[in-house]
Amino acid sequence: MTDQAKDERTPDETEAAEAFAEQTVEGAEGDYEALVRLMKENEELKDRALRAAAEVENMRRRAARDVQDARSYSIANFARDMLTVADDLQRALEAIPAEAKASDDAGFKALIEGVEITARGLIGALERHGVKKLSPEGERFDPNFHEALFEIPNPQVVAGTVLQVVQPGYSIGERVLRPAKVGVSKDGPKQANGSAGEGNQG
Repeated sequence: MTDQAKDERTPDETEAAEAFAEQTVEGAEGDYEALVRLMKENEELKDRALRAAAEVENMRRRAARDVQDARSYSIANFARDMLTVADDLQRALEAIPAEAKASDDAGFKALIEGVEITARGLIGALERHGVKKLSPEGERFDPNFHEALFEIPNPQVVAGTVLQVVQPGYSIGERVLRPAKVGVSKDGPKQANGSAGEGNQG
């Protein structure tokens, strides 16, 4: 608008134009503030959504892990009890005299065979459910899986080596159901990083 056109406006028109201009500026400032506020709210909502999604994912992983643990370890107590039954069957077989096993009594032979089949079947069933036998003869003593009952002097074998398994142990997954009861070597050369089980032997 030229200066001449401005001069031709009435005072009322000039006031109205100035008021309109002020309202326009105030409106633009208000819109900018509203936009900034909305952007901030949007960032907060996005952050909340990401946190919620992360929490849901963590809960899902925990639930999956709990389900896996339940599947793996739910039979642990039952399996531990069944190991006692397996031990009893094995002891019964070992208690049979050699001459009795060599006899021609068909009924007695059938009984022995039945007990052997039952013992194998029981261990096989436990293995199918994740139970693993620990027979660590010749391995380094590990207090997490083995229980040392006695020491065996043997200068030819590295100290802390399992030389005799008195009773096999069993594990399920990464957990020990029953440690293997063992005899451990002593008096032999030490391991480079110290004797295995050195602090566990008395």
